[in-house]
Amino acid sequence: MRNKKGQFIKGHTYRKSKFYWDRDWLWKEYREKKKPAKQIAREQKCKENNILYFLNKLNISRWTMKEIRKRNPWGLQGKQNPMYGKTGKLNPSWNGGHSPERQSQYARSAWKELAKSILKRDNYYCRKCNSPHTVKNKLIVHHIKEWSCFPELRFEPKNLMTMCEKCHKKIHSRKK
Repeated sequence: MRNKKGQFIKGHTYRKSKFYWDRDWLWKEYREKKKPAKQIAREQKCKENNILYFLNKLNISRWTMKEIRKRNPWGLQGKQNPMYGKTGKLNPSWNGGHSPERQSQYARSAWKELAKSILKRDNYYCRKCNSPHTVKNKLIVHHIKEWSCFPELRFEPKNLMTMCEKCHKKIHSRKK
């Protein structure tokens, strides 16, 4: 909107105003009527991000996860749930009681203990770049000779070494 001199007036827009620009209206729809932002957007023929933007701009607090779950628990609970008690062969996702070999081996406590001992042996330093273990620099136990090609060396300490994620990714990248 312009004044008589043709200058823009602060706080005015050339576009037709929308309901969701009004704090009271948006508060009523979102907080009192408990409509999700997606539903308000659909009704106003705009994108959900527009509604989320104005909720933030107009200082209307978003629902907490506790409030969302109270209103919509995502399915039936307990014995009303058709999957209740369906474990093992009764579960439709059952695949014969086995998981991929590598996954099942790494899940065992024997591997976890061995990995701890390798990290301790290498003093929690990468053997390639000599970087220490930190929050940002995770260390991994790497198989020197490949897992798939040398099954007899999978749990052999001489075939294992400590590496940081960065060096480990370099070794396993296509370029090497």
